[in-house]
Amino acid sequence: MNIDERLRLLEEMRDKARLGGGAERIETQHKKGKLTARERIDLLLDEGSFEEFDMFVVHRSTEFGLDKKRILGDGVITGYGTIEGRLVFIFSQDFTTFGGSLSEAYAEKICKIMDKAVEVGAPLIGLNDSGGARIQEGVVSLGGYADIFLRNTLASGVIPQISVILGPCAGGAVYSPAITDFIFMVDKTSYMYVTGPNVVKTVTHEVVDHQKLGGARIHASKSGVSHFACANEGEALTLVRKLLGFIPQNNLEDPPQVEPTDPPDRIDPELDEIVPEDPGKPYDIKEVIHRIVDDGDFLEVHQDYATNIVVGFARLGGRSVGIVGNQPAVLAGVLDISSSIKGARFVRFCDCFNIPLITFEDVPGFLPGTAQEHGGIIKQGAKLLYAYCEATVPKLTVITRKAYGGAYDVMSSKHVRGDINYAWPTAEIAVMGPKGAAEIIFRREIAESKDPEKTLEQYEREYREKFANPFKAAERGYIDDIIEPRNTRPRLIKALNMLENKRQSLPPKKHGNIPL
Repeated sequence: MNIDERLRLLEEMRDKARLGGGAERIETQHKKGKLTARERIDLLLDEGSFEEFDMFVVHRSTEFGLDKKRILGDGVITGYGTIEGRLVFIFSQDFTTFGGSLSEAYAEKICKIMDKAVEVGAPLIGLNDSGGARIQEGVVSLGGYADIFLRNTLASGVIPQISVILGPCAGGAVYSPAITDFIFMVDKTSYMYVTGPNVVKTVTHEVVDHQKLGGARIHASKSGVSHFACANEGEALTLVRKLLGFIPQNNLEDPPQVEPTDPPDRIDPELDEIVPEDPGKPYDIKEVIHRIVDDGDFLEVHQDYATNIVVGFARLGGRSVGIVGNQPAVLAGVLDISSSIKGARFVRFCDCFNIPLITFEDVPGFLPGTAQEHGGIIKQGAKLLYAYCEATVPKLTVITRKAYGGAYDVMSSKHVRGDINYAWPTAEIAVMGPKGAAEIIFRREIAESKDPEKTLEQYEREYREKFANPFKAAERGYIDDIIEPRNTRPRLIKALNMLENKRQSLPPKKHGNIPL
């Protein structure tokens, strides 16, 4: 065979590999409203940047007739490319080939690019669309999953890992995405669960379909498994590109900076009026965030889950920042089990990847009740406390209104190594709300009064004037300054610039023991 014949054979093999499971199955994929594995890569990466590995790999199984059916690539496409010119590694599961099921060879392909991503320090993106383990291969397939899980764990906090669920993801397959940093799902076409509807019906007698058991909306709002629920695949892949613009390539790099188009010294007089005079009246912390960050651009994470806390990415003066804010418009911004877990996970991600943290605080405390106590609010709330205490990135806090009780300590206070802590004049910093405090401190006086209600109001007012303000905390140095709300943006940007070279380390140890 001469060189021309060899080149012709090579091109024929490549064409065959690009077809995956064949034209008929590709058409079926499209009819389901889904793109093919290769179309997804083309949509996600910069045009012409994809370099493929292992296009000619096939499985090695001979059981159950598999030796008669070998498809080039074996159901997963792997390689590297760029997003906005920055290197990423990627695998894309091909449902048209053996239903995207994982074999020994398939797992080896994924492990190869995972290892390479860690070696060169670049993000890893997994596009998941798979029927799970290839049953015909038995324990070999299960071993392949475990090989991937180990690499996910070792890469955690070293490189960003993103999972995009674009079809089924069930059984053991769900644990790889679960270890990664962010999960994207697509409404109506993707789902995740440990056991499917048939098993659920057999064991618990519950009748439920794929979407109600593990669809995008369920995981985005109820379980918190999914960070983003998208209307279609194009939206999901576009959001992945946007997310990567805020985060560094690895844990040794700083996040990307851009030239700001929004003046760093911009003030916003409307912020002076945003907090209502009535301390019981809500307002939207997202409006505060949008008014302060560059160009009002805020990429919210976990938008539909534990909505009493808000987390996400933005820029201040061109610098990437992670934002955490109590949301007084939902449950008065109280901390509960779900919001504590959501906040802790986000804080730890930002700390892993050198992203400064901005905290907007308006928190009346932790949510009381038997459901919360029996659900472990002590342990779960401690996760958020642990995350803030552990974080060594620059930490800036703005107390907009309430900062009560233990929740004041938790939300990046000076006592847990907050670097710069500001308060608005509307801030109320105390052990508890004025009414509750007055009822305890002046219990006897109120009980002996001829008009207990009026007496309570008097003592409540007295407590508010003495303690429910930012001045006592400022006297102690717990607040670095009390600032006009309109000046929040320029003050935060100046503080970030000052903290650019901050260096802080933890005591030498293997790792901490976060209260899980």
